[in-house]
Amino acid sequence: MRIRYSVAAGAAIVVATAGVAVAAPGDTTVTFSVSGGSLAVSVPSGPVGLGSGLPGNPVSGQLGNVTVTDARALLTASWTASVISGNFTTGGATSAETVPASAVSYWSGTATSTTGTGTFVPGQASVGQAQTLNVSRTAYSLTAGVGNNSATWNPTLIVAIPSGAVNGSYTGTVTHSVA
Repeated sequence: MRIRYSVAAGAAIVVATAGVAVAAPGDTTVTFSVSGGSLAVSVPSGPVGLGSGLPGNPVSGQLGNVTVTDARALLTASWTASVISGNFTTGGATSAETVPASAVSYWSGTATSTTGTGTFVPGQASVGQAQTLNVSRTAYSLTAGVGNNSATWNPTLIVAIPSGAVNGSYTGTVTHSVA
């Protein structure tokens, strides 16, 4: 409100005039949630054939795309994908009919694709870094990630066929997991 004073003929007159009304600001608090999903690994559906070889020689081949998808939407994301193999057997799984997991080697190679933010690290970037799968090995990992991310790689399996192996079709399982 504005007040104006005026003096006329010895008397004081006070006139009040109304100013423009200003409304106080109206704040509205708005909220929403970002939902986190899961951490998962997907692998090729089998069987994957590596071909054939003679006793005392290796066989090798790529397994197909392995993908880790991290949809947890974490501020600090990290994960490690691991791989391990069981023995490969044929027939009655006698010692001559078994290729032990210690004769199975793996190398992840570099990623064929990645999404999101972070440092994607292959467990074995080259064939020279291949590791036997009789114990759990790191296949791929992510460090310093933020939010959702994924990595896909096409690993190679190398099986050193023992010189005492017998003729047959051998079957085994290679297991990938992620945590």
